[in-house]
Amino acid sequence: MSIKSDKWIRRMAEQARMIEPFAPELVRSNDTGRIVSYGTSSYGYDVRVANEFKIFTNINSTIVDPKDFDARNFVDFTGDVCIIPPNSFALARTVEYFRIPRSVLTVCLGKSTYARCGIIVNVTPLEPEWEGHVTLEFSNTTPLPAKIYANEGVAQMLFFESDEVCETSYRDRGGKYLGQTGVTLPKI
Repeated sequence: MSIKSDKWIRRMAEQARMIEPFAPELVRSNDTGRIVSYGTSSYGYDVRVANEFKIFTNINSTIVDPKDFDARNFVDFTGDVCIIPPNSFALARTVEYFRIPRSVLTVCLGKSTYARCGIIVNVTPLEPEWEGHVTLEFSNTTPLPAKIYANEGVAQMLFFESDEVCETSYRDRGGKYLGQTGVTLPKI
């Protein structure tokens, strides 16, 4: 298994529509000035967060239960900047839609710009033949409110190609998050 380079990422984005929309180079500024970078890097792809957020709230004083999650624990928010309350979290989605090849496993790591502010980005691996917008989990580990900037970079995807194609892919087993297009809550 090996990590894939910028050349491979560009080729797969063109030929297999692996990432849409796709930025072939690393973008560090736009017409409003400097931004948190996104696009193709040496051995990865930096994704952007869309402007749709679900911010966790404890207004209902319920228990967080992954088997019976109460959607009322979130406040929906759309905007250019999301403020995550202290010691809380928010869900969002990538701007980019992914189509993972059958021989590839994709791992996501948070960008250092956010990590150095106490904002942790978590995403489970994107399995072979998974596709959709990636649901992003942002944890604010600080005692202060934290900002997330929509349409800017938040995490890096690393692509690992196996020397052997898997017997059963995410699509083959009918994965429950296949084809997701919005911010997707836990399913069981």
